[in-house]
Amino acid sequence: MHEVRIAQDVLDRALARRGATEVFPTLQPSRTALLVIDLQNGFILPGQPGELPFAREIVGNVNRMAAALRSAGGHVVWVRHTHLAADPWPRFLEFSRAGWGEALTQALTPGRPGHELYAGLEIAPQDEVVDKTRFSALIQGSSDLHERLQRRSIDTVIVAGTITNVCCESTARDAMMLNYKVHFVSDANAARTDAEHNATLGNMMLWFADVRTTEGIVELIDASHPG
Repeated sequence: MHEVRIAQDVLDRALARRGATEVFPTLQPSRTALLVIDLQNGFILPGQPGELPFAREIVGNVNRMAAALRSAGGHVVWVRHTHLAADPWPRFLEFSRAGWGEALTQALTPGRPGHELYAGLEIAPQDEVVDKTRFSALIQGSSDLHERLQRRSIDTVIVAGTITNVCCESTARDAMMLNYKVHFVSDANAARTDAEHNATLGNMMLWFADVRTTEGIVELIDASHPG
């Protein structure tokens, strides 16, 4: 699991700017969605081109939040990064040369084992699975996630998954700019290094989201329907 360390100056600036490090003290489960980003074989299984060992370590926390939110009447969405031949993304390949980008593109193509959601995830029949074609699930043209959430009157999202500083951060930023209340889970997101993970947590706290632990999210859910 990542060693979470948010710099004191970031904490101080967040407190001065926002009045508190956390600004969303409650949530309404029926209007809340857990967005689980890219926990696919291509990022989790050993030997896959996008393998992140830290991603295997967050699966239990993701399952715990999903179960708690479902039981309270909330919604769970499993988002898959998807490469489609009909929708090429040349800029991605320019940032991932030396064969790695092409290998990941192939792994995350529908029908390939790498595209499938990791078997350790506890997916329920009422959950939704959404494919996205860019880092953010909410940028125009990437997926229909925003429309799906709006049909359910969702106003709050909880972001978990991988990679912390790429698809998870991109989705969380766009969610905030689309007026969702965003919770970013410090021990249910995974990056390649602690430094990259913690840099995103600082950005989230300063500008885009409440940063909470899995335990903190479950406590919010439980407090919304005591007894």
